[in-house]
Amino acid sequence: MLLSNALNLAATAVGLSTSSGDEFEPPSIGEFFPKGVLFPGTVFEMNRIMMIRILILVVLLVIFSLWTSKFKSAYKNQQFVPSRFQLMGEISLNFVRKSIAHEQLGEKDGDRFLPLLATTFFIVLGMNITGIIPSLNIAGTSVIGLPIVLSLAAYVTFIYAGIKKHGVKFFKFALLPSGVPKVFLPLVFLIELLSTFILRPVTLALRLTMNMVAGHLLLVLCFSATQFFFFSTIVEGFTKAFGVGTFLFGFVFTLFEILVAFLQAYVFTLLATVYIQLALADEH
Repeated sequence: MLLSNALNLAATAVGLSTSSGDEFEPPSIGEFFPKGVLFPGTVFEMNRIMMIRILILVVLLVIFSLWTSKFKSAYKNQQFVPSRFQLMGEISLNFVRKSIAHEQLGEKDGDRFLPLLATTFFIVLGMNITGIIPSLNIAGTSVIGLPIVLSLAAYVTFIYAGIKKHGVKFFKFALLPSGVPKVFLPLVFLIELLSTFILRPVTLALRLTMNMVAGHLLLVLCFSATQFFFFSTIVEGFTKAFGVGTFLFGFVFTLFEILVAFLQAYVFTLLATVYIQLALADEH
């Protein structure tokens, strides 16, 4: 009974039904397109993934509001010994500031673009981590709409930074690198146009989405297989022992997904920062 309850809880954690039927039900792409929960059939329709996104945004706003109020209160009262909660906020923000923004852009430009980069990092991290939280069960970034919005924000900032620094010459620097023989300029122009201004935001969004999709499908596959091997009446004898292996794989993949959630937030923010740095460079 305890094992059954534990597996049902694990199945719930990745969004599985807990029925003990005889048929193995593999994960499907339909899990990323749940039915509408609120306002179905209207332009305001909200499914479970949209509600998860709104929940995480509210949580992030509350956390950052509390961090900000703590900072203001500490400096106002000249109390510079941070609480544990405040220290967690300082460490988190300083990670983005020092390890990403300053590392790639320097202190001046790093602080200038820090609000965007910090917002991007914590949104991606928060949306990613919901994939292993029970009752949420799926990453908010596993459907491509949100990654596209974040990629477009990075893309617009990249173009803004380049025009702000170089004016319209930015497009010349980006599309026609110096030192290229004239005979190759048309070919280089097409390659740079495709890679810099078309594929860059697309690959940024796809990289994040596909990692979250693959992680969710792996977890569902492992825990649904575990439930099948342990509780299906058509599985007999030593074959049920395969459930132990699939359960262990599911547990390991759950831990791995925590690491992936952080790494994808880091990589996404780092690439956005690199793009901005390329826009600010004198020559491309």
